[in-house]
Amino acid sequence: MIVVDTALKAREAEGRPVRVASIGAGFMGQGLTNQIINSVSGMRMVAAYNRRTQRAVDMFAYAGREDAVVATTQGQVEDAIRAGKPVVTEDAFLLTRSGQIDVLVDVTGSVEFGARVILDAFQHGKDVVLMNAEVDGTIGPILQVYAEKYGTILSACEGDEPGVQMNLYRWVKGLGLIPRVMGNVKGLQDPYRNPTTQRGFAERWGQNPAMVTSFADGSKISFEQTIVANATGFQVQSRGMSRGLEYRGDVMKIGSLYDIGQVRRLGGVIDYVVGTPLTKVYCLAEHPDPKQQHYLNLYKMGEGPLYSFFIPYHLVHFEAPNAIARVALFRDSVAKPLGGPVVEVCAVAKRDLKAGEILDDYGMYMTYGEAVNVAEMSSGRYLPEGLVEGCKLMRDIPKDSVITYDDVTLPPDRLADQLRAEQYRHFRAETWLEELLGVHA
Repeated sequence: MIVVDTALKAREAEGRPVRVASIGAGFMGQGLTNQIINSVSGMRMVAAYNRRTQRAVDMFAYAGREDAVVATTQGQVEDAIRAGKPVVTEDAFLLTRSGQIDVLVDVTGSVEFGARVILDAFQHGKDVVLMNAEVDGTIGPILQVYAEKYGTILSACEGDEPGVQMNLYRWVKGLGLIPRVMGNVKGLQDPYRNPTTQRGFAERWGQNPAMVTSFADGSKISFEQTIVANATGFQVQSRGMSRGLEYRGDVMKIGSLYDIGQVRRLGGVIDYVVGTPLTKVYCLAEHPDPKQQHYLNLYKMGEGPLYSFFIPYHLVHFEAPNAIARVALFRDSVAKPLGGPVVEVCAVAKRDLKAGEILDDYGMYMTYGEAVNVAEMSSGRYLPEGLVEGCKLMRDIPKDSVITYDDVTLPPDRLADQLRAEQYRHFRAETWLEELLGVHA
């Protein structure tokens, strides 16, 4: 966005850079820190949280800053940032409460920890940009309510697929077309992948095997498309979207996969395909004006009714600073939920599961996530994929079966459970989840 880089240059000239802190120092935090420090005018990465402070120290060193200070008190955090030195800490709440930080970027991928950090950030006047699709796809709508309560901004990031799609969606709408399908593209889809099968790929690229698994097994794309659904009001045509449908044809003709009548009836759909060359995300849109249809045909867009718009890349941490700037300088959220959840991500058994087992987290060995419309999610009392970790199974679950709240005992005292129950009550006037949590308490 040209207006963003102009505004950041102005902040640099004024000596008032946007001050950013990273919650997490993994693969994406490292890339983002290097990008901001070395390539973004008018912005500074001033602090980072990580459970192991040395990892955060190394992250700053990777970006050329060898002078990071390890802080254990609020005063040490404030003094280091004022002195122009990056600060690292194993206490994330020192950063949420710092007067020297403008925006927090959550790159943890954790739902429970992310919820606690995000709410504390709001309470202390901090805006939050999410590189954490899991927390956004699980409790994003109710977190948005809290952001508005405290006068702060909660935003997805540019560069990641939801942000790329929402930029495309807004641009296409601005042309006067009506978006009907927002699509994502995967190179691989296998719901039974696990950290063992993905370890080699993860080690090659310096990534976390569990995170890589969540890409391969479809969980991550389900969270990502859920964010887009909740920001557009679009639904899924069926649980799991297209479930690995391969399409290797012309991206300009990808509209042939969809029934225009059905997508109109649903108000629009989210989806994904596997293998489409030369693109990463796509928007299929129609134009109600026959005169403009004539011009679109002239401009090589075809005869419709669904015209294909697409972006061939997503450059995650390269583009994420644009989202930070939009939030800090223009109070603009990249993928703000329209209201309550439209689509959610349910947990599905990756293998035959036995009563008494304790579920591991997403991207592991026991479950994968599928996007599902909220009416089915609620009526079926489906367990969210973002909240599976630590749940104890009360009965056997066959492979590829959806896991429900009635199948598990929840871990005690999780804030994310309480927020999701509040989300259902606030937006859907449903109290069954709060009642269930009362039974589990």
